[in-house]
Amino acid sequence: MTPIDVAIIVIYILACTALGGWIGGRGEQGLKGYFLGERNMPVWAVMISIVATETSTVTFLSVPGEAYKGNFEFLQLPMGYLVGRVLVSVILLPSYFRGQIETAYQVLGNRFGQTTRRTASTLFLFTRCLADSLRLFLAATVLSIVTGWSILAAIIAVEAATVVYTYLGGVKAVIWADVIQFSVYIAGALIALYVLIGKLPGGWDQLTSSLWAADKFRTFDFQFSLTKPYTFWAGMFGGMILNTATHGADQMMVQRYLAARSQRQAATALIASGFVVLAQFALFLFIGASLFVFFQEFPPAAAITKSDEAFSRFIVDYLPVGIKGLVIAAIFASAMGVLSGSLNASSLTVINDLYRPISGDTNEKRLVRLSKLMTIVFGVIQAAVAWWATGLEQSVVANALAIASFTTGILLGLFLLGILTKSVGEGAALVGMVVGVSAVSFAKFGAPYVFGAELAWPWFALVGSATTFVAGLLAAPLFRAPQIDEDEVDASESLQPTS
Repeated sequence: MTPIDVAIIVIYILACTALGGWIGGRGEQGLKGYFLGERNMPVWAVMISIVATETSTVTFLSVPGEAYKGNFEFLQLPMGYLVGRVLVSVILLPSYFRGQIETAYQVLGNRFGQTTRRTASTLFLFTRCLADSLRLFLAATVLSIVTGWSILAAIIAVEAATVVYTYLGGVKAVIWADVIQFSVYIAGALIALYVLIGKLPGGWDQLTSSLWAADKFRTFDFQFSLTKPYTFWAGMFGGMILNTATHGADQMMVQRYLAARSQRQAATALIASGFVVLAQFALFLFIGASLFVFFQEFPPAAAITKSDEAFSRFIVDYLPVGIKGLVIAAIFASAMGVLSGSLNASSLTVINDLYRPISGDTNEKRLVRLSKLMTIVFGVIQAAVAWWATGLEQSVVANALAIASFTTGILLGLFLLGILTKSVGEGAALVGMVVGVSAVSFAKFGAPYVFGAELAWPWFALVGSATTFVAGLLAAPLFRAPQIDEDEVDASESLQPTS
């Protein structure tokens, strides 16, 4: 890393921090402004924020690795994601725009009761914190390698910058920073691809002919296998349910929809983001396939043992001064987009789902101060878990990320019980949740010992949501559904200012 490259990275991080300060200094924000952007964010910004929020350092570096070692079969997953977004728009979005809803789990509280709401909120907080702490660890690892800083210093640098602009500007800063970060990481990826093609002796023609000869463009695999993650059926059905869960039952995504001006604009942003994500994954896969051709032409001094290393090796060894700094800044853009959304959504969940229903606190200024304090608290927790992760093996980190991701299917099952049924009570819903956790845990850890093979991870959400839903239905005769006036609950817990 040259001083120029380091300067570009530092300037980018400082610019994000300044953005939060600028938004936060434009007038005092109440809870509705701090967490929901006054429900007045433009549809295109919400759409880009959705894309940036689901794009992490893991995506930026690992998706190219899928095509480097294989082909374009990974693209079958975002095809299923697109269908899942449509289902969220039709089934779940109406519930979030009915009454004064601020968090996804408030819907569960209105339908089942506060125990279910608090349980779902706690599950979200635990898994979100674990998953994003490990994403922070992976981003900090890259920073440590390219700058020579210690891993602890890298963790603190990335997290501190993200905490500052999230603390100052709330969800407005998060969304507008996402717009910038999306632009930076897409520009960085395109510039890296341009440099790669320019270094090949035969340029574009050599690249495309080599890719066709190596069968890198193969996209569809219609083989039905529960152990292979990238097939048409895993992508269309497993990916569809997985995306319905991650984008319909995860507060970090629901918060984006609630910041839109209307349900229709939220649905437009969500569905449009599916097409953008599909194109984005196609770009990253094309970069990975291109790296396969490049390293055949220019074999690296040390063999690439892990496909995830291919893109990072090219960035460090072959990009010119200045461009290297921009692309590494793009890696941090993808990481900071996820982390900032996680901090703001976790803070809102604690205040709105755990603190306010118990305390009855209605003081607007005090709640905003507490919300900002929780942003700092979760920043410290994420940094601590990321530091703890330095003692883990990489395979353990990957497993932990998978565990964190499959819990969203259980939450989806709860939402479907609440929306599609009337007879299921809170006790039955909690029984469904316990059965769902047990079923997914068996699929992850027990199946390899019983059946000799592990279920492919795109099916985890389907297992979790289906078992939670079915078990809740079967347990319904044993428990009475609560009679709760949803309008009354919505009004009493609204983030509207109180006098």
